Amino acid sequence: MSTLQTTIYTDGSYLRNNPEWHAGDSAWKAAHVASLLRDHGIDPASVAEIGCGAGEILRKLSLEFPNAIFTGYDISPSALRICSAKANERLSFRLGTLLEAQERYDVALAIDVFEHVEDCFSFLRALRDKASHKVFHIPLELSALQVLRAQPLIEARRSVGHLHHFNKDTALATLEDCGYTVLDWRYTSGRTELPGLGWKSRLLSGPREALFRVSPDLAARSLGGYSLLVLAR
Repeated sequence: MSTLQTTIYTDGSYLRNNPEWHAGDSAWKAAHVASLLRDHGIDPASVAEIGCGAGEILRKLSLEFPNAIFTGYDISPSALRICSAKANERLSFRLGTLLEAQERYDVALAIDVFEHVEDCFSFLRALRDKASHKVFHIPLELSALQVLRAQPLIEARRSVGHLHHFNKDTALATLEDCGYTVLDWRYTSGRTELPGLGWKSRLLSGPREALFRVSPDLAARSLGGYSLLVLAR
């Protein structure tokens, strides 16, 4: 990894901008991941997460899959200090990257991760052989509304380190270009489902939900506020 994408995670900048390391969204994300795995009859014995952050997604999933062993990887010492307090006999955390680990897992999670990585294609190719199944959660920031406003994309780059921006089609094409077979995908809607939204998100939640009922693709492409949850091999 180059300095461009690692400095904000290793020098404490990311923690200053995101003091909870998005732990508040973790139960919601974990529920979606668990539902996706169960829909495909996947009951993993081992799960790894690259870029595990606060470790809360893995902690929640460990309650959903009580027979599995969970391992979180993160390059940030700040994240490791947060998540290490949650470790137990089935849940452990390591400073570093899954890409350099010797182990292979049943499921690897990359939840809101590869948009942060400068060379996301090399990252995805390296991740491919680390697990039998991979689960990705990818923010879809290339909506008409976001592009017209422009500033949110720059703000995402500054505050959370998003170097790449996707819509549904480019996200799926990127995975396929890197050798993945996409087994399933679905939208998630953080801007309508999560609590504590700002007034702008609350104002748009009604139109987003109404348009989504008519055309999920159109809602994601025009008003934004959606992410893509993908199961791949």
